[in-house]
Amino acid sequence: MTRTLTAELKEKVGEQVTVRGWVQAVRDQKRMQFLILRDETGLAQAVLPKEEPPSELNEAITALTAESAVTVTGTVVADERVKLGGLELRIEGLTVDSLAEPELPIAEDSALDKRIDWRYLDLRRLDRRLIFEVQTTAEHAMREFWRREHFIELHTPKFMGSASESGAELFKVEYFDREAYLAQSPQFYKQMAMAAGFGKVFEVGPVFRANPSFTSRHDTEFTSVDVEISWIDSHEDVMAFEERWLAHVLASVKEIHGEQIEATFDAEVVVPELPFPRVTLEGAKEMLREHGHEAPGAGHDLDPPSERALSEIIKQQQGHEFAFVTDYPTTVRPFYHMRHADQPTLTKSFDLLWRGIELTTGAQREHRYEQLLAQAKDKGVDTPPIQYYLDFFRFGAPPHGGFGFGLTRLLMQMLGQDNVREVTFLYRGPHRLEP
Repeated sequence: MTRTLTAELKEKVGEQVTVRGWVQAVRDQKRMQFLILRDETGLAQAVLPKEEPPSELNEAITALTAESAVTVTGTVVADERVKLGGLELRIEGLTVDSLAEPELPIAEDSALDKRIDWRYLDLRRLDRRLIFEVQTTAEHAMREFWRREHFIELHTPKFMGSASESGAELFKVEYFDREAYLAQSPQFYKQMAMAAGFGKVFEVGPVFRANPSFTSRHDTEFTSVDVEISWIDSHEDVMAFEERWLAHVLASVKEIHGEQIEATFDAEVVVPELPFPRVTLEGAKEMLREHGHEAPGAGHDLDPPSERALSEIIKQQQGHEFAFVTDYPTTVRPFYHMRHADQPTLTKSFDLLWRGIELTTGAQREHRYEQLLAQAKDKGVDTPPIQYYLDFFRFGAPPHGGFGFGLTRLLMQMLGQDNVREVTFLYRGPHRLEP
């Protein structure tokens, strides 16, 4: 049989069609039965007159439960009184593909953790589906821009023999007769691609952080979006690329989904003007103090309240939702971030804030072998386990830099959601390994 989607019914008035989906609701009245059907494109109303005594078809509709999977055949009729698109389906046949149990375990207003317990039911909601439609459009736009600028896509290993980031957040796993670690980042391997002469690379893939945090923006497994670019002069080149790329992504999402996002989530997708505002970390702290906010002291990163306050100040002063914060001290950055020649306690690094949340972290990397080795020792890094990484820079490496961020943070901010769990297909956290 040919399946017709509910969104296509307006083109099928007067025709017999077959619609397949889920039962949203049944209204079993004295003279008429109303069945609200839902598929991935929307809702439709189907109707059947009530016979006396009730026909088999009447009884089948009476026995339906919410969320049952059904196939309905009927004729599409225009009726301006019908709120669902001014159309209804006059039922001529019904097949119950799978009858749902009568008591659903969750409702739309159930607590988030309870909804995640029954995530597949939660995701049947059309507003949840929109999240992943937007995710698909955003990733397509990312790749479209990357390919236009001749980037190469990578798929880096997720088993590693040593840490790529802080050793405190490692997941250890048994790997035959030795220990391995789940990758916290593709950082080392995307830098290897620079040494290999790939020029410009990207990866969209899973990363793992053994972070016991329960905040609204942390998870233990997430999809990371990573970029690395060769032959740069400074971290400014990386920021200039990122802002152009992000503006393209947001413009694509706005064009395709903007009205639906606003109607569904009351969130406006704003395409940012270029360039984004830039402020050094110390300049940001001074700005915060001038506005009565006590920022963290010297040698420290911005804490979340400071990030929110800074974003608000920049929005008020410059009308911009984004802000690059640059030049972080070596105390809060990895050993492989390049340092300023005239200020060796500061790195050529940045964070990108969006509406008060840190979206990306990026930097120019140190590509000179002896300097990289010295910085590793200065930071107390045990170098033998990562000698394979250091070797990438022994035979001519280009100046390079890049950035990375979690896809769910982008979606959370874009759609005005309060928690990354809402925009993650299946969330993983310290106490969440199922479903």
